[in-house]
Amino acid sequence: MARAERLLDLIQILRRHRRPVSGQALAGELGVSLRTLYRDIAALQAQGAVIEGEPGVGYVLRQGFLLPPLMFTEEEVEALVLGSRWVAARADARLGAAARNALARIAAVLPPDLAESLDTSALLVGPGEPVAGRGGDLVAIRDAIRSERKLELAYHDQTGTPSERTVWPFAVGFFDRAYVMVAWCELRGGFRHFRLDRIVSLTVTGSRYPRRRLVLLKEWRESEGIARQ
Repeated sequence: MARAERLLDLIQILRRHRRPVSGQALAGELGVSLRTLYRDIAALQAQGAVIEGEPGVGYVLRQGFLLPPLMFTEEEVEALVLGSRWVAARADARLGAAARNALARIAAVLPPDLAESLDTSALLVGPGEPVAGRGGDLVAIRDAIRSERKLELAYHDQTGTPSERTVWPFAVGFFDRAYVMVAWCELRGGFRHFRLDRIVSLTVTGSRYPRRRLVLLKEWRESEGIARQ
């Protein structure tokens, strides 16, 4: 778990308790050591969180703390809602659930008027045709991208010609009717684009590819003349 995510989880846990909760209980719920928990509490206190207590006594979060990065304008809130609704409707189930969970976490630390606007936003995602590709493949590909692992593919191109590929995945494009994986292909010795609905089988290997994902992404953008988003 990333530290930023863990700090947010810690805030959420403390918000659920009106009375002091022991450091041992907090550490257990987060799955970290007591030493890490104490460092996380100190980090939140440095950001302005009024967390009272001490080791052996317990900790309680006083009301009114808002994480500064989570203060948004109304248009920013609308953008977040629209984006999360699109992801929930068009991405795989796991990513859709993550989008809904993220909005719930944001709502918990927004002022009441902005939190209400999360539910009342009039920006909607219209119905669309089912996206071609298997959701399970998308989950595996996203995991491989995060861990910079090679994929072994059985693939057929638009003419139906089959091939076996070992690729280094580093991005996924979400289009109206298809998902497209961007990867370095060892067979072709260059960047290639693979539609997920043309993947016959997919295996995440235990091998890390030899170059960093962000470097590959930068070089691909330059090769395609794509401005950084």
